[in-house]
This record gives sequence, C-alpha cells and structure tokens, in this order.
Amino acid sequence: MNEFISNALMLIGAIFFLLSAVGILRMPDLFTRMQPATKGTTLGIACTLLAVAVHFSDSSVTARAIAAIAFFFITAPVTAHLISRASYFVGVPLWKDTVIDELRGRYNPITHALDDLPSAQEQVLVRDAERTSDES
Repeated sequence: MNEFISNALMLIGAIFFLLSAVGILRMPDLFTRMQPATKGTTLGIACTLLAVAVHFSDSSVTARAIAAIAFFFITAPVTAHLISRASYFVGVPLWKDTVIDELRGRYNPITHALDDLPSAQEQVLVRDAERTSDES
C-alpha cells in the first residue's frame, strides 16, 4: 500500500513540475512567469518529499521531509515576491497587455519608497484615459 501511495505522490509531483515548466514557457513576461514557477514547483517538491516520507516510513525521514516542505512553502513565495519587485524596480518591461500597473508613478528610485497606492478602479480609469489620449 505504501508503494502505491508513494508512486501516486511521485506522479502528482511530476505533473506539477511539468505544469510549472509549461506555464513558464507559455507566460509572456517575467512577472506572470513567477506564479507557475513558484506555485507549481513548490507543490511538486511537496508531493515528491511526501512520497519520500511515505516510501521510507521512518520518523526521522518524515520529519525532515515535512521540515523541508514547510521551508519551501515559506521561502518560495517570499523569494518570488522579492525577485519580481526587484525586477520591476530595475525596469524589466511588463507585458504589453498588462491591465493594471499599481506601482507606475508611485516608486521613488532614489529613496526606494512607495507613495500611497491608488485603488484598482482608479488605475483602470487612468489606463483608459491614457489609451484614449494615445488613440487621438
């Protein structure tokens, strides 16, 4: 029974890794690639480590696997956030069809401070006004 559960978890982990790779290839820019890279690989690693824990059925291996899973679940989203924020600040371009850029005009590159962020509705109004002025 443990072998079946272990194999199923390994297969699920491999599927998450595959979906993550496909998501990275299909997404148009760095910022949208961060989501499948982070979520897919984190879930893939979690399933793979759970498969290892089930396969060995040892309390020390299980404790290490759970600790590693917790580490990945804590650090992967933080790392993705820091990478994408740093990329935005150094000027990595957004995808041309990005709808809302909540940081545009709010970041001071000298002090690295953010001004108050407008609401999403205000961002849509600004974007629509910019598109209308570009079309004229």
